[in-house]
Amino acid sequence: MIEIAPIGSVTLESAAPLLNRLGMEALPAASAQTGASFASILRSGLESVNDKIATADGLVRQFALDDSIPVHQVTFALEEARLSVEFAMQVRQRLTETYRELMNMQL
Repeated sequence: MIEIAPIGSVTLESAAPLLNRLGMEALPAASAQTGASFASILRSGLESVNDKIATADGLVRQFALDDSIPVHQVTFALEEARLSVEFAMQVRQRLTETYRELMNMQL
């Protein structure tokens, strides 16, 4: 019988290559030594998405009030925020599907 490792055993060190491929910043070295939990990695990703949305919202407001902001910069920030939200939704969907599969698994 194959033993399944708990989710809590996922550390930043094992997830770092995936984070690098996704263009996300790794957590500081201090947390890498202690081993970041899955929850902290997930929280960091959601905070990154929230920051991108706030940046895009701020640029839209500045663009509406002042013409000094180039339109391509606003468009780029909006698209980056949209893609980040779409990615977060995909991650949420995968986690939900995995949870349902685990709950329906016969032991």
